Amino acid sequence: MTKNILLVGALDTKGAEYAFVKQLIEQAGIHTLTIDFGVMGEAAFAPDISRQQVASAANASMATLADGNHKDDAMRLMGIGLAKIVQQLYAEGKVDGILAMGGSGGTSIATTAMRALPVGVPKVMVSTIPGGNIAPYAGDKDITFIPSIVDVSGINRISREIFTNAAGALIGMVNIKRQSSAASQHEDKPLIVASMFGNTTACITRARQALEANAYEVLVFHATGNGGRTMESLIADGYISASLDITTTELADEVCGGALSAGPERMLAAARAGIPTVLSVGCIDMANFHGRQGIPEAYQQRNIYEWNPQVALMRTNIAENQRIGEMIAAAANAARGPVAILLPLKGVSMLDSEGQQFWDPAADAACFDAIKQNVKSGVPVIEMPNNVNDPEFADRAVALLLEMMGQ
Repeated sequence: MTKNILLVGALDTKGAEYAFVKQLIEQAGIHTLTIDFGVMGEAAFAPDISRQQVASAANASMATLADGNHKDDAMRLMGIGLAKIVQQLYAEGKVDGILAMGGSGGTSIATTAMRALPVGVPKVMVSTIPGGNIAPYAGDKDITFIPSIVDVSGINRISREIFTNAAGALIGMVNIKRQSSAASQHEDKPLIVASMFGNTTACITRARQALEANAYEVLVFHATGNGGRTMESLIADGYISASLDITTTELADEVCGGALSAGPERMLAAARAGIPTVLSVGCIDMANFHGRQGIPEAYQQRNIYEWNPQVALMRTNIAENQRIGEMIAAAANAARGPVAILLPLKGVSMLDSEGQQFWDPAADAACFDAIKQNVKSGVPVIEMPNNVNDPEFADRAVALLLEMMGQ
């Protein structure tokens, strides 16, 4: 079956560059489909999908976008239109990979469309941006960024090598996926996600092994902000059968202004997807900061644990734990599928164990009480006389999830 690679870019200013890459890909026996999102001059060659079609997909007028007076609106709307077209092409089975080249504007538009594609679809962005902060462009998707070294402006002895490498990288990704699919003779196992942090490693490791022994594949995500967002993205994209969301520490960072927040909607993807979910309170005792020097002045006198030279942990207090408990209850209340909350009464992390630096039963109880007071009737809240890392706690979490999946 013929593979399709999308080439998306501004064919008015980058036409020669795209023609060069297009030829390389087609010489490798892969079909290309070119989409133009330039708004100024004429396209260097006729695309398969025109800029007018891209603008129309965003309910915008090409004449207005091309007047040069509102470049910010032009980039935003062309990104929206491009994403809609790329999503439609993917739904029609016409996207096996996507490649784009550009500066900051082109990168912004192209990666808007790339982020609309599921994880696993090969995505290559040749950009002047790498070396700086690419997080706003990558989001929670698997975009491969290749520094352009020189500007994407003409074919020269440097850009020729970069563009050739980019085309080769995407060709390789597409071909290896084809070979991998042909070689795979086994049925993929149902996927379960689990959230983990250094302070809940013992719990999640035991739980993962038990679930794998029951013929499930477990994806473990490090609860570092990006990890939580990526987990939520995969759930929203429909890949995941169930969620063992034990480590909800990113809520502590959201409440306290820490460095590892996954945003205010953390936990809601599973609720909206209606997949079986076990929620817990792993590591809600700690907010993360970039070293001692990264802790705000207002927190300097709090209970601080320097985890390593780059990470300092601040013990959350009663008020913060109460807010975290309310957020967990709200997520459980929003669930469209089976959900249960499991509470470890003897500590929510390694550091929150009797005799350890973050041991604070009153703060933990504030979270537990807020959950019980705010969760709706019918949502099981199960209290365990264990620390989160005790084997009994992990085993009960697994048993609960398997029971819900059986239902």
